Amino acid sequence: MLSSMSEEQETIRAAVRRFAEAEIAPVSEALWEEQLFPYEIWRKVCELGFTGLPYPEGYGGGGGSWLCFAIVLEELARVDCAVANSLMANSTVASLLNNFGTPAQKEQYLRPILDGRQIGAIGLTEPNAGSDAAAIQTRAAEAGNQWVINGSKIFISNSGTDVTGPVVIAAITGKKPDGRSEISNFILPHGTPGFTYGRKLKKIGWRASSTWGLFFENCKLPRENLLGERGAGLRQTLATINTGRILIGAMGLGILQGSLDRSTAYVKERKAFGKALASFQALQFKLGLLEHLRVEQFAQFCPSEQFGKKRRVEAERGSSAFGERRVALVHERSHVAEEKTSSERRRGFRLHLHDTDGATGDLSRQSH
Repeated sequence: MLSSMSEEQETIRAAVRRFAEAEIAPVSEALWEEQLFPYEIWRKVCELGFTGLPYPEGYGGGGGSWLCFAIVLEELARVDCAVANSLMANSTVASLLNNFGTPAQKEQYLRPILDGRQIGAIGLTEPNAGSDAAAIQTRAAEAGNQWVINGSKIFISNSGTDVTGPVVIAAITGKKPDGRSEISNFILPHGTPGFTYGRKLKKIGWRASSTWGLFFENCKLPRENLLGERGAGLRQTLATINTGRILIGAMGLGILQGSLDRSTAYVKERKAFGKALASFQALQFKLGLLEHLRVEQFAQFCPSEQFGKKRRVEAERGSSAFGERRVALVHERSHVAEEKTSSERRRGFRLHLHDTDGATGDLSRQSH
């Protein structure tokens, strides 16, 4: 399983790893601390062709496979998941435009987010509509040859940057015969009158990924900014997000690999009681569990060339499994890091007993 990559795929993996180690790793901590969008890194990611890798060459893409794109995300996430998330979110917008846009829409909005001049954002989540996407409240009303949009979005990745371009948003455009909301997608260019940002959201993770709230007040769009068919927005978005779930799985694999690499390096370098932490069996077990999680994650998410066509249930199951494995990973990795503190604490306690009582740790004598 682990040797199933082709020579081309391994070459891509090696190239992305070199880039991530050389360009992202040295500034990753600063990006996290300062919560800054990595403009220079984004420019280089685009120059290397990562943004357009799986998209048609006719619109500036690379004509490559989705598996190769998943490898790119995995290797970026191994070093900094915020950078990987920016690329993944951009690909969601690119897929919507590529799959459902007109030739004119693709030329105007798809090409710039593939060649790196801009970055795309998808506006689906609202304060009262997360996983229940059909519960959105943002509305788009017809007014002559325009659509007038009112509402808000929240937790929107890639919004609020100096290079943010098209934002694909979902809005209610009417009612279906069965009473459910008719939801359509619209392409909202950055800087459209009536479109404003709320505040930049402070996060505990992915801090270099720019995330803002969006507000629409009588925001007017030309009729041609409707993406695909009217009323097909929810179907379009959910179909695209299914692929995104598997890409998130690839990012999860990168997090696992990066955590394993860092933990292994630490226990080899750190010494306690005159020997490396790696020689302690308890930590060997924990590292073994990390490796098991990584291999299991690889088996779950190493996609075939047809992985974009996986069914929704499979994608959701994989995304859920990633969440569970990530919790286990954080738990075990924190144990590895804390072993340093706990071993020093135990050793310091014994030394303290020796110094104060002339003994080697007889707690009963200390209690009198």
